Amino acid sequence: MGPAELLTRLVGTPSVSGEEGPLADLVQDLLATRGFEVQRQGHNLWFSLGKKGGSRLLLNSHLDTVPPCAGWEGDPFAPVWHGARLQGLGANDAKGCVAALLLAAFELAKLDLDGEVVVALTAEEETGGQGIATILGQLGPFDGAVVGEPTGLRICAAQRGLLILKCTARGQSGHVANAQMLGAENAIHKAARDIAKIAAMDFPAHPLLGSQKAQVTQIQGGLRRNQVPDACEFFVDLRTSPEQDHDALAAGFQRQLESEVAIHSKRYLPKGTDPGHPIVRAALAAAGKAGPVGSGTTSDWAFLGSIRAVKAGPGDTFRSHTPNEYLTLPELEAGVAFYAQLVSTFFKLQVPNEA
Repeated sequence: MGPAELLTRLVGTPSVSGEEGPLADLVQDLLATRGFEVQRQGHNLWFSLGKKGGSRLLLNSHLDTVPPCAGWEGDPFAPVWHGARLQGLGANDAKGCVAALLLAAFELAKLDLDGEVVVALTAEEETGGQGIATILGQLGPFDGAVVGEPTGLRICAAQRGLLILKCTARGQSGHVANAQMLGAENAIHKAARDIAKIAAMDFPAHPLLGSQKAQVTQIQGGLRRNQVPDACEFFVDLRTSPEQDHDALAAGFQRQLESEVAIHSKRYLPKGTDPGHPIVRAALAAAGKAGPVGSGTTSDWAFLGSIRAVKAGPGDTFRSHTPNEYLTLPELEAGVAFYAQLVSTFFKLQVPNEA
């Protein structure tokens, strides 16, 4: 099966998060026909190749997609080739990476590798659900990992995390006409003061990720137009850098704000790998890049614990989650060559186990 046919079959099998079963079946059957021993838990698949007992490398990407958005020309679940460009839901994010990893694995299986490769194709990446985090303990330790996401084969050695804070301003209810006499405290006014403080906050810039600002994304308060509100709730979204601790950041917000601050979500941890680590060096060599970049989007890298990793793959992050998403055949073919070369280069560096 050639690259174009494989990508067409993957994209033509719907796999919205939580509904990856048919695609997992297709991939499992494909691998079985090629002699791979596939393991499966839920909609997560993994298999290994190469020599056991030496260095170990994880190659991971996700089978699921977001639901189709508005604006598609034609059926998003029906892949269509426009010349060398395949249009369809998931073509770019991240079935192109899945196809490239599979095709690279088929080529690598013919070689006498100096280590073991584990390929994990997982579920629910788009929702942070029953995916890589649920099976990682069964895969064993690794010396490095590659997370397949559409980066244009740029090598991401740092990835932002996600901290969401729920802030609640408390006030005192009363009739608006009597508010000044009663000294009723307006919770929305208190929240507004805090929101202004948040907008003015600065955080240290990261060498690969740059600077960041916290964003207030939702706000709700007040019961009636003639009643002073006694509560106002708002959410803060902060995309974090690898040197930032989520608990410490939340505590810092609490010291500066009048509102009560609670952590709503902190599980998407920021990640970073030293540019001198063999996984970064191998990836840069395979891609022909001078240096790594940073990525502002989250991925399953957030759940890999202490494993040193990079994020890289065919496609363009700006096509993800958009109507008429596509991947080109030259991008896919370059992705296959990239993953295969990365593996060979990584094992030649003879990495000690650091995971």
